[in-house]
Amino acid sequence: MSITANWSYPTAVKFGAGRIKELAEHCKAVGMKRPLLVTDRGLAPMPITQNALDILEAAGLGRAIFADVDPNPNEKNLEAGVKAFKDGNHDGVVAFGGGSGLDLGKAVAFMVGQTRPVWDFEDVGDWWTRASVEGIAPIVAVPTTAGTGSEVGRASVITNSDTHTKKVIFHPKFLPAVTICDPELTVGMPKVITVGTGMDAFAHCLEAYSSPFYHPMSQGIALEGMRLVKENLQKAVKDGSDIEARSHMMSAAAMGAVAFQKGLGAIHSLSHPVGAIYNTHHGMTNAVVMPPVLRFNRPAVQEKLAQAAAYLGIAGGFEGFYDFVLGLRSDLGVPDKLSQLGVGTDRIDEMAAMAIVDPTAGGNPVELTLDAAKKLFAESI
Repeated sequence: MSITANWSYPTAVKFGAGRIKELAEHCKAVGMKRPLLVTDRGLAPMPITQNALDILEAAGLGRAIFADVDPNPNEKNLEAGVKAFKDGNHDGVVAFGGGSGLDLGKAVAFMVGQTRPVWDFEDVGDWWTRASVEGIAPIVAVPTTAGTGSEVGRASVITNSDTHTKKVIFHPKFLPAVTICDPELTVGMPKVITVGTGMDAFAHCLEAYSSPFYHPMSQGIALEGMRLVKENLQKAVKDGSDIEARSHMMSAAAMGAVAFQKGLGAIHSLSHPVGAIYNTHHGMTNAVVMPPVLRFNRPAVQEKLAQAAAYLGIAGGFEGFYDFVLGLRSDLGVPDKLSQLGVGTDRIDEMAAMAIVDPTAGGNPVELTLDAAKKLFAESI
């Protein structure tokens, strides 16, 4: 079954296998003549990336790439990207890759128009209104993983290299003008990345669904996103060339990012400090801390997750849902504890202090106190 569609939710999405071939026409449609493709170091030499550059070059749009991007992109990568954009006289960004390439590409397009430091646009109150809108460059996003959903998001996560804290930088113009979701680009993902990114998509849907805020649209999207992961992640891991499973996972990733406008929670609050300090894979970290957070949140989400379990075809209410998560992790080879990702107990106090002020903490259904965060880290490590 070939899954192909054009959506405008929340931006123009060109969905379907092989649609990367439309890259140049979409760049031209949003006014680009000299795009800069921004991706990460690992992806830069890969055939899918070189093919994207070939497509741009063949259409007379040049062949420019910036790939000096860390797995958790920071403000130094951002400054270098903005310099490359200006030095090359570019007029748009193709944000290409997983979360790191997408987030940095979007941030480069935004920051080329700003004179203030990036931290002035953190997702706090109405800080985004400080931005100068005129100079923001157009963005075409091309995800190559099925996880973060950054291709349909209005924010980027940038790590402050001095404080090792992850900051969410927000502006409505971060939303790409066009997103090309071509599941064929995810076929070459190593199994461990398929697992990590897939569990990230699941965590986004689960936390958005569980968050206490009122947003019925996000609620519905989160629920269906969980179903798509439940029915397709193991298939995509088992057979990386299963385009149908890859398509559904790509949808689930975008759905998670749309849904988490409703809020995220303690899974992300714990995961962000761990990623910032230990440079662990974000999605895999989410997968490790998921069960302790589910237990912690149980009093507030028991009934809600029982309803989700029924929709997902899981018997046994909350317990059944919890057991499903444990089974899924086990089948996918997710480590049981953070210590298996190299995380020690020596920095629990520091990470707990970071977790409770993380922007995601406010969306947790049970209040994440300093004491609770310390206990959750101790359990998770």
